[in-house]
Amino acid sequence: MPDTIEIPLELARFQLPNAVQQRLQFLLDRQDEGYTLSESDRQEAEGLVELAEFLSLLQLRSRRVAEQT
Repeated sequence: MPDTIEIPLELARFQLPNAVQQRLQFLLDRQDEGYTLSESDRQEAEGLVELAEFLSLLQLRSRRVAEQT
């Protein structure tokens, strides 16, 4: 049986701060508009997307656990 990792409720509710979300949206919008992002902007956008995906995964898993209890 796999080990269970407890996720603190506060962490499962964490979201990207508004300014960080706006920065990510700005970078993605620029890319969608056909602008080539600099290497540092591209890396920043990739890191923020990975963080947003990780937080979403935490939230989904915590909801699933809450529904099972």
